[in-house]
Amino acid sequence: MPEIKVTPLGAGQDVGRSCILVSIGGKNIMLDCGMHMGYNDDRRFPDFSYVTQNGRLTEFLDCVIISHFHLDHCGALPFMSEMVGYDGPIYMTHPTKAICPILLEDFRKITVDKKGETNFFTSQMIKDCMKKVVPLNLHQTVQVDDELEIKAYYAGHVLGAAMVQIKVGSESVVYTGDYNMTPDRHLGAAWIDKCRPDILISESTYATTIRDSKRCRERDFLKKVHESIERGGKVRAATPVGPHLWGRTCGAAPVGPHMWGRTCGAAPVGPHMWGRACGAAPGPHLWTHTCGAAPVGPHLWSRTCGAAPVEPHLWGRTCGAAPVGPHLWGRTCGAAPVEPHLWGRTCGAAPVEPHLWGRTCGAAPVEPHLGHTCGPTPVGPHLWGRTRGAAPVLIPVFALGRAQELCILLETFWERMNLKAPIYFSTGLTEKANHYYKLFITWTNQKIRKTFVQRNMFEFKHIKAFDRSYADNPGPMVVFATPGMLHAGQSLQIFKKWAGNEKNMVIMPGYCVQGTIGHKILNGQRKLEMEGRATLDVKLQVEYMSFSAHADAKGIMQLIRMAEPRNMLLVHGEAAKMEFLKGKIEQEFNIDCYMPANGETVTVTTNPSVPVDISLNLLKREMVLGGPLPDPKKPRAMHGTLIMKENSLRLVSSEQALKELGLNEHQLRFTCRVHLQDPHSDNDTLHRVYTHLKSVLKGYTVQHLPDGTVMVESIVVKVSSSAEDASMKVLLLSWSYQDEDLGSFLSTLLKKGLPAGLC
Repeated sequence: MPEIKVTPLGAGQDVGRSCILVSIGGKNIMLDCGMHMGYNDDRRFPDFSYVTQNGRLTEFLDCVIISHFHLDHCGALPFMSEMVGYDGPIYMTHPTKAICPILLEDFRKITVDKKGETNFFTSQMIKDCMKKVVPLNLHQTVQVDDELEIKAYYAGHVLGAAMVQIKVGSESVVYTGDYNMTPDRHLGAAWIDKCRPDILISESTYATTIRDSKRCRERDFLKKVHESIERGGKVRAATPVGPHLWGRTCGAAPVGPHMWGRTCGAAPVGPHMWGRACGAAPGPHLWTHTCGAAPVGPHLWSRTCGAAPVEPHLWGRTCGAAPVGPHLWGRTCGAAPVEPHLWGRTCGAAPVEPHLWGRTCGAAPVEPHLGHTCGPTPVGPHLWGRTRGAAPVLIPVFALGRAQELCILLETFWERMNLKAPIYFSTGLTEKANHYYKLFITWTNQKIRKTFVQRNMFEFKHIKAFDRSYADNPGPMVVFATPGMLHAGQSLQIFKKWAGNEKNMVIMPGYCVQGTIGHKILNGQRKLEMEGRATLDVKLQVEYMSFSAHADAKGIMQLIRMAEPRNMLLVHGEAAKMEFLKGKIEQEFNIDCYMPANGETVTVTTNPSVPVDISLNLLKREMVLGGPLPDPKKPRAMHGTLIMKENSLRLVSSEQALKELGLNEHQLRFTCRVHLQDPHSDNDTLHRVYTHLKSVLKGYTVQHLPDGTVMVESIVVKVSSSAEDASMKVLLLSWSYQDEDLGSFLSTLLKKGLPAGLC
C-alpha cells in the first residue's frame, strides 16, 4: 500500500526552527526552513543530516516550500541552499518573496556584524538563495513536475502567509505553517477548501488556549498603555517621580507608604492604602471594591454598582448618584471634586489621602494646585506617573505583522483621545512595511481594501521613527522595537537600558520561544545572564497580552472541520499541550493524530482512490442493459474505454473513444461450449433452450431466429449433436465484450441443464 512519511527536522514538540520533511508518492518536499531564536550555536539550524549524510540536498529534495517570512520559518534558508547545497525550486508567495530577504539581511547584520559570529550566511548568499524562489499565487495550482503539484491558501497570520496543499496522484498533504482563524484589524481569517487530505500538518502553538474576545484584549492593551503614558509628564524615565505613587496592573505592588495596589488582589502596604480586586482586606482607612463592598473607614466610600457614601463630604456614584454633602456633587461622565483638592472619577476609585487619588479610565489632579483631566500631567513634586511612575512603555514586536495590528490600534486611539505622548517604531522598517502593505493590499482584510483609496491605514500620523538617543528622553513614550522575543536587536538594547527601573513597563504581545529573553521574563525570571556572563536585574513591570496571530485550540478544531483530513499531525507546539489537544482531536473527529519529536518519522498508509469521469451516453446504456443482473444496488462493473487526458481519467463508450482517437473498430467476440445431455433433436433442443431463457431473462430481448439460432441481446446460441452420441448436445455461445457479464451468466445457467418437463 502507498505510504506518506513525515519527519520534523525542527518544530517537533517544539516552537522554533520549523522544518518538516514530507515523502509522498516518491517525492521529497521540505516544508519551511527556519532557525531557532533560543540558540546561538549549531542548534539554531535544522539538522539536515536526516536528509542526507553526504552530498548536496538537491539530489534528495524535489522542492522547498516556505509558508511565511518569519525567521523561525525561513531563517535557515540561505544556510541550507548556499552552505549545505540546494539548487532546486523554492516556493513562496509574492509578499514573502519581497519581505524575506530584508528580514534575513537584518538578522545577519545583528548576528555577524554586531555579535561577530562566524559560520553564518553572507549577504551574497541571501541574494543567491532568493534567485531560486518561484512565487506562488493564492488558489493557483502549480505543477512542480509531471506528478507533483502544490496549491496555496490564505493563512492570515502575517502578510503573505499561506497554507499549502501538496498532491501526488490521489495522495495529498496540507501544511498550515502559522495561521489565524480570527480576522484582525489588517488581515483576514485563514480559509481552505474541503480538500480531505491524507494528512493535515498543523501548528499547535496555543494547543490548550481559548482566547477571550479580541475586543477585550484590545481594550486591556489600550488601558495599560493609556494609564502608563498619560500620567507621565516631563520626567526622566530612569528615576522615580515621587514618593506618592501608586502601582497598577495585574498585581503591581505599591512602592511608597501612601500608595495603593490594584488589580488582581494587590495587597496594601501602608495604613493609608486600600486593597482591591476580589476582596483584598483593607486597613483602618481603606475600602474594598468588589461589587458593592461597604466602606470601612469614615472618610472613605465604596464604589461598584451604587454603594452609598458614608460621610457627608463623600459621594457615591453609580450612573448619576446625587451628592450628599453641600459641597459635593454626583458625576456620571465627568470629573467632580470631593474635597476642594480631591475628586473621584467614574469606573474606579476614590481618594484615600488628600494628596492621592485612584483612577481607572481618566486622569485627575494629584495636588490642589494641579488640575488635569485627559491631558498632560503636572510636573510638581507630588506626581504620579506612568504605571507606578512616569516611565516609557516598551512593546517588542516583529517588524511586520503584530506591529501593524497594534500600530493601527494605537493610531486610532491616539486620534480619538487627542493624546500627545510620542509613539516610536524602531529599525526604520515602518517605511518599508508601509510600502509592502500598499503593494500587496489585496492580502489585507476587506475593510482596509475598501478604504485604501480614501485613506491608507498604514500611513501613521502619530507614530514616528525611533532613534536610539530617544531612550534617554524624559517623559512618557511608547516604543515599538524589534524583534518580538527580545532575543537581539533594538528591543533587547532598550530592554537592557530600562530593565533596572521598576517604573518602566514592557508589554509582550505575542509568543516567545523557550531560551529567549522574552520567554524568561514572562516566566518570572528576574536575574538574567547576558553576554560576557554579565547579570541583568529585571525590575521593570512585565505584562503579557496575547495579540499573537496563531490559531488557538478552537481555531485548530475549526480548521479540521473545514478541511476534513483523514489523519492529523501536530507540530510547532509544546509537548504537554500537544498531547492534550491530540486526545481531543482523536475523541471528537475519530481520526489518528500524531505529534512526532524532531528526527522521529511518522508513516501513514493511504488508500488512494482514482476518480474517473463517466460519459452520460455510457451511463444511459448501462442503465438500459443492466436490468436485474447484476443487482443494481451493489457495486457493478462498467464497461467502456478509459481515456487519460491532461491528468484526468474518463470512461466512455467504445464508439466515442474510437471517434475521439480516430481509430477503426474491430469486433472482438468470446465463445464458449456447453455440453448438454438431451435426447431430443437439435431443433427441439434449441426450442427448449429458447423457452428456458425466455422464462429466466424477462428483462432481456430473447429471439428464436429462422437461421436456427437463439439471440439474447448480442449473444448467439447454436445447437449441434456430438458425432459419437446423438443425445449429447453441444451448445455454442458467442458474445461481444460488451455483454461479457451476460454471456458468463448464460454459460453458467446452461451448464446446470434444462428443467424437466420443458416443452
